[in-house]
Amino acid sequence: MMSLRFFLLLLFQLSVSGILAINNEDPTDKTMEDFSGYPIHAPIDYSFAAPNTLLSFLSVDSTALENQIDELSTFSDTPAPSVTRILYTEKDVLARRYVKNLMGLSGLSVREDAVGNIFGRWDGYEPDLAPVATGSHIDAIPYSGKYDGVVGVLGAIEAINVLKRSGFKPKRSLEVVLFTSEEPTRFGISCLGSRLLAGSKALAEALKTTVDAQNISFLEAARSAGYAKEQDDISSVFLKEGSYSAFLELHIEQGPILEAEGLSIGIVTAIAAPASLKVDFEGNGGHAGAVLMPNRNDAGLAAAELALDVEKHVLGSGSIDTVGTVGILELHPGAINSIPSKSHVEIDTRDIDEKRRNDVIEKIHQSAATIASKRGVRLSEFKIVNQDPPALSDKSVIEAMEATLKELNLTHKLMISRAYHDSLFMARVSPMGMLFIPCYKGYSHKPEEYASSHNIGNGVKVLALTLAKLSLNQ
Repeated sequence: MMSLRFFLLLLFQLSVSGILAINNEDPTDKTMEDFSGYPIHAPIDYSFAAPNTLLSFLSVDSTALENQIDELSTFSDTPAPSVTRILYTEKDVLARRYVKNLMGLSGLSVREDAVGNIFGRWDGYEPDLAPVATGSHIDAIPYSGKYDGVVGVLGAIEAINVLKRSGFKPKRSLEVVLFTSEEPTRFGISCLGSRLLAGSKALAEALKTTVDAQNISFLEAARSAGYAKEQDDISSVFLKEGSYSAFLELHIEQGPILEAEGLSIGIVTAIAAPASLKVDFEGNGGHAGAVLMPNRNDAGLAAAELALDVEKHVLGSGSIDTVGTVGILELHPGAINSIPSKSHVEIDTRDIDEKRRNDVIEKIHQSAATIASKRGVRLSEFKIVNQDPPALSDKSVIEAMEATLKELNLTHKLMISRAYHDSLFMARVSPMGMLFIPCYKGYSHKPEEYASSHNIGNGVKVLALTLAKLSLNQ
């Protein structure tokens, strides 16, 4: 029997008015609304029913979760507070083992696929139904922080623990996914694991001949970590569309908006379209003292000029939503007294408008050809590594998150993710959604990255209750 005190608490919670109004308008709201198809400040329909009102009283073990995040950060190739965890290295393997152990302690059945995507499943009482999935990644670029991706993996395991402690029983199975190599650090391929899960045949074929900067092949590296055993064909990891009934990712915002506006949660309505380029120039090289300036064919200066043109084309797109970054610029032979004979440039460009982004890519290509001709060097490669379309969050997943936020009385904002995530590719497999939590000053991909235990706890509560709702769907 429900006690009178508990019943009164329940009535009080259900009577609390929903989400706080947001008065300060962002000048980019209209652009975001046009892109995502969702009004940023429109009234919200909270008719999505809660699966069990008792789930509104959720208990997150924030201390244990914070300790786990700290412990996972020790599996790093650089000293604290930075984290460096590169695909298939010793530290990556140890970190994977740590997460698999946590999954096991939470009563999840654990499996891995040929490239190291890790799955921990809690079987529902109708296990033949397509499960609901959640998860993120734990690999970390050099000298980054300890929250990016990790909150969405360890937080997902804790969300399962929260539901188990509440007495909830899922109808659809719930599955936590640790995606392999969301970061492109080692092989230059972002979201490697989720791309393959989404069925990228081109990537599966390309990985047969892909090597890293030390000329170690992808397959060799994978086997050293215990994956891709006895076969070169990794298409076995492909998932069929509909393999999950829904996918939801918890992540730090990696931007300053939620913190600046004092909001608890961001509901992601869409993920911007990323593209990656690789460009190589080849010149004559020569001695830095002996070759006069008029006689030089300097591949390094060609790369430098292209970097400035990337900035020019991005700024000239007509929209603040177009961004471009030259993240890698390498010179050969790399000696102070040698004119570079080769240069290698890697460019990241993104936009919420796919056509506008593609127009910028074409202008960068034209600049590369013009620069090569003008400087007497050869444009030996201009390669579009990936040119992905944007992804929209599914209406049903958004509605489930909105209903959860109303029940938990947490403030939120509908927003676009301009960073890409594994959710971008999981949207090709199932209905997708993302939720953001605030992070300090929007810092990410650097040691100062920080999310408070309070904000992580809120995110885990929202994740847990939303997973519960989605698991009970027909």
